[in-house]
Amino acid sequence: MPIYEYICAGCGEEFTKLQKMGGAAAACPKCGSSDVARKISACAIGGATGGGKRGRQGRRLMPGALTGRSA
Repeated sequence: MPIYEYICAGCGEEFTKLQKMGGAAAACPKCGSSDVARKISACAIGGATGGGKRGRQGRRLMPGALTGRSA
């Protein structure tokens, strides 16, 4: 599930919420208002292991390993 960032139009509170994609709108935890706007935020791409190309056994490949050329 993604973490969304919101800002409240009523009190200006900025907060985050972990929720399902397309889920119901969040309410402000400070004032309880439902007049909140979702902020544009950066997304995290990759995994907890640092991403990168991996071989069949899950080991990280060296640059050029897929093409046979060295980096």
